[in-house]
Amino acid sequence: MQAPADLDIAVRGKDGAVQLWLRVQPGASRSRMVGMHGERLKVALQAPPVDGKANDELIRYLAEMLDLPRARLQLASGASSRDKRVDVAAPRAVVLAALQRTLADCLNLR
Repeated sequence: MQAPADLDIAVRGKDGAVQLWLRVQPGASRSRMVGMHGERLKVALQAPPVDGKANDELIRYLAEMLDLPRARLQLASGASSRDKRVDVAAPRAVVLAALQRTLADCLNLR
């Protein structure tokens, strides 16, 4: 299955060096993928935006969703912003497939 064009905008890079461009919403009732926010993937995070807790939860949630060790993900920019970039050391196809499954589940729950 091909990735939607907007997902291609939010998932950049090549195999082994994928960049996720995200918009996060800390303080949500649970951590989950919400959908697209402009050219970024929107992620709701259960953790509050204090003392790096939301950033830690973002890496934990993405690692679980992508079925990767946390060490393969790194917050590259946006530590104190809602707009973030996370670098993922994984094949682009694996990242896109996981995001497509998660977004499909997200849309079915609405």
